[in-house]
Amino acid sequence: MLYHLFNYLHSQGISFAGSGLMHYISFRVVCCALIAIVTALWSGKAIIAKLKKRQIGEEIRDLGLEGQLSKKGTPTMGGMIIALAILVPILLFGDLTNLNNILLIIATVWMGFIGYLDDHAKIVKHNKDGLSGKKKILAQVILGLVVGLTLCFSSQLGFRVGGSGQAAEEEQVHSVVVENNAKTTIPFVKNNEFDYSWLSPLKGKAGQWWTWILYILVIIFIITACSNGANLTDGMDGLSAGVAAIVGTTLGILAYLSGHVGYANYLNIMYIPASGEIAVYMAALVGALLGFLWYNSFPAKVFMGDTGSLMLGGVIGVCAVLIRKELLLPILCGVYLAESLSVIIQRAYFKYTKKKKGEGVRVFRMAPLHHHFQKEDPKALIQRPQEIQPEARIVSRFWIVSIILAVLTIVTLKIR
Repeated sequence: MLYHLFNYLHSQGISFAGSGLMHYISFRVVCCALIAIVTALWSGKAIIAKLKKRQIGEEIRDLGLEGQLSKKGTPTMGGMIIALAILVPILLFGDLTNLNNILLIIATVWMGFIGYLDDHAKIVKHNKDGLSGKKKILAQVILGLVVGLTLCFSSQLGFRVGGSGQAAEEEQVHSVVVENNAKTTIPFVKNNEFDYSWLSPLKGKAGQWWTWILYILVIIFIITACSNGANLTDGMDGLSAGVAAIVGTTLGILAYLSGHVGYANYLNIMYIPASGEIAVYMAALVGALLGFLWYNSFPAKVFMGDTGSLMLGGVIGVCAVLIRKELLLPILCGVYLAESLSVIIQRAYFKYTKKKKGEGVRVFRMAPLHHHFQKEDPKALIQRPQEIQPEARIVSRFWIVSIILAVLTIVTLKIR
């Protein structure tokens, strides 16, 4: 709102000291991050008190994990703190006419609402299974479909492949020609644009429609995978929030580079004119997570619950798709990938051995992966590390791995 107010005043010829700062993305990035932190800190205390008053606390099953039972009764649904801390600064400093911001706001509200329904069913209605898996998948598919259709058919979300030289840069600034092809960035390749039309078995008009359908299906898969990956990662104090903050920072940097014609030209990457606003949104997300970590760090005073984890994964997936960097996610979101694969491998191998031998065998001591380091199970195939690790150490090491993966992701822009 402040952004639009200052633009209106400028159009009316009204200016004063500092009024021009609102036009700079870098200034609004800093403002959003700071306001998000303050909002999370200010609202967090009140929301936690309200959750405690209503006795909305985590119900803990004894799974033999170190320090697990001490978490019983800790308030959950803390994702409301994150959502509020994202939306307040964006409504103040974001360009609400920018389609990227609109889609990210939709993702935040929609997936946050689905997560809230899941938490409500578990905590308030005492349904341990919560919202059914089919309903959560359906919600993620609907979000992916909305984002995919918008990307395919909106002229606001086009892009231009970075050119070279001063003339190309000036031409891009004054006369931007955008494309709506189903292209994306592929890492470690010299001309790192991948066109989904290459996978189409058909040509002509039918081939174009086939390409759009394939691209939308990929978008749905990406958003669903990220949302579920973030949900599986949420199991220790500060783990999911810390990893999401690192991933969000990286995506914000990539969005800023893609939306700046000079940097896009230098790096020879897609120039996406409207993507600079995504950096503003991701600054709000990272600020919200840092403020939330004030209460969520070990030992946690509040858990984000599915209200937060499903929302964070959804926003990350949508952001990656909007800046055409979804093929970088296996690197950037390597923690989410490892957590998801650990669950898939654990279940598949257990069912296979139970069918073949009559007794199921586990690959990990426990899945998702972060719990493997907390539990003893002499029958599991993987027994390293042999010593049980403290929760704070596991979280810190997962953060370190996320930072390494984030740096590697940014480096891929030059390693081709």
